Amino acid sequence: MNEKTQNKKERQRWGTRFGIIMAVAGSAVGLGNFLRFPVQAAQNGGGAFMIPYFVSLVLLGIPLMWIEWTAGRYGGGYEHSTAPGIFHTLWEKNRFIKYFGVIGIFGPLIIFIYYTYIESWTLGYSVFALIGKYKDCADQKSMQDFLHGFQGLQKNQYFDTIAWAYVFFLITFILNLAVIYKGINKGIETFCKYAMPVLFLCGFLVAIRVLFLGAPDPQRPAWNSLNGLGFLWNPDFSALKSAKVWLAAAGQIFFTLSVGIGVILTYASYLSRGDDVALSGLTAAATNEFAEVILGGSIVITSAFVFFGPLATQEIARSGAFNLGFVTMPLIFQKLPLGALFAASWFIMLFLAGITSSISLAQPAVAFLEDEFDIDRKHAVIYLGIISFVLCQPAIFLLGHGVVNELDFWGGTFCLVLFATIETIIFGWVFGIENAWEEMHKGADIHIPKIYKFIIKYITPLFLLGILGFWFYQEGIPVILMKNVPSSDKIYIFAVRLLLISVFIALAILVKIAWAKRRGRKK
Repeated sequence: MNEKTQNKKERQRWGTRFGIIMAVAGSAVGLGNFLRFPVQAAQNGGGAFMIPYFVSLVLLGIPLMWIEWTAGRYGGGYEHSTAPGIFHTLWEKNRFIKYFGVIGIFGPLIIFIYYTYIESWTLGYSVFALIGKYKDCADQKSMQDFLHGFQGLQKNQYFDTIAWAYVFFLITFILNLAVIYKGINKGIETFCKYAMPVLFLCGFLVAIRVLFLGAPDPQRPAWNSLNGLGFLWNPDFSALKSAKVWLAAAGQIFFTLSVGIGVILTYASYLSRGDDVALSGLTAAATNEFAEVILGGSIVITSAFVFFGPLATQEIARSGAFNLGFVTMPLIFQKLPLGALFAASWFIMLFLAGITSSISLAQPAVAFLEDEFDIDRKHAVIYLGIISFVLCQPAIFLLGHGVVNELDFWGGTFCLVLFATIETIIFGWVFGIENAWEEMHKGADIHIPKIYKFIIKYITPLFLLGILGFWFYQEGIPVILMKNVPSSDKIYIFAVRLLLISVFIALAILVKIAWAKRRGRKK
């Protein structure tokens, strides 16, 4: 059994059960719920996509959610709030396992450095909606030019510099750090307790308006909200034969629940040993699923169908999440009475979804500095702010060269699956499923069905290993060799990969130093 380390300062705790549920739900409810999910569903068989989606939720999402809540609370009992220390408590005899835990700091940090910039676009567009800055954009082409000008990808009549985008990035970045600076209870919990209800209020406002849209064109009465819902939810069962659809569904579950990143481990580490993880974790997951399936599934594709029809909606869905959120939706709101109000509500909802996620992404790095180096929170946030601000710049200024896509793949896709695979094997096999089951039920307000002992030990790790295997078989070599990267962008992608390797090595060295100090204290 591990010995608890001495800690001079009192460990932070969540203030209320509602607060931790809102914080974890806030981490999960992000831009992907409202932009990525409807695109994935529309592109992968419509309603048929929901079959592998819910299978993945039951066999992958919920087990991983319970694993991370339980492992996080367990590691927190030994003064560890990040994956290196938590993995070490679960497998103390293995002196290398803590280095696998580096992924649980690396992944969130890499996502944070590009996600914050994308998040800042939603703040900018909420202001633009209210002041009418894009009111002269009347079609997809002009609205896309507006977006590209704002992003600094081109100079046009709307923007001749990236200054507007950079100002909103600075505001968003500082706001993230301000929330984290205030701590777990007074910062993250307090912010999420207010932000999440406002997010849902904005979501309901927009969803209700969309669902009560009639056919705007009398010549096309079939272009209505009911048929728009049917476009997304009517199943194409032939799609179930494709492995791509199943992989897409599993990837969406990862993306939407924030599992496999390491942030839930960190959040759960601030629970007390007797706090419930079974019902609280399930409640947080259910809150996220409501936001994604009910709100995310009702707004974007439905409104696009009503105004542009089925053929154009297919093209819009294929054009990607950015075009949906920042091109199609503003055009739709301009056609509605009080459109500026609904557009502002849409973008404020996206901004709150983004910031409740991004603060969770920054917390593991801050917690690592606090726990393993005994750095006070003020200085830990300052160090993170300086380092992450520098790392953000490539995502801002090299957006047009595929840098964000590269960061998103390695930080936000590959690392998620790899980390989840490692933690599932450690939890179910090394720590042991009997110990794990007992730990999951300490202070539990519900009894988890016994079938999940079998699922956590066998099904979930096999599912994850299968995803990794399929990826390496189908896409691994071409991705590693940059087969699909334009020649003009290869130098930038190569530089990004060197940066990623450097960040990972730096974090591994910090882990090594931290454990050397820990051994010195024990002696």
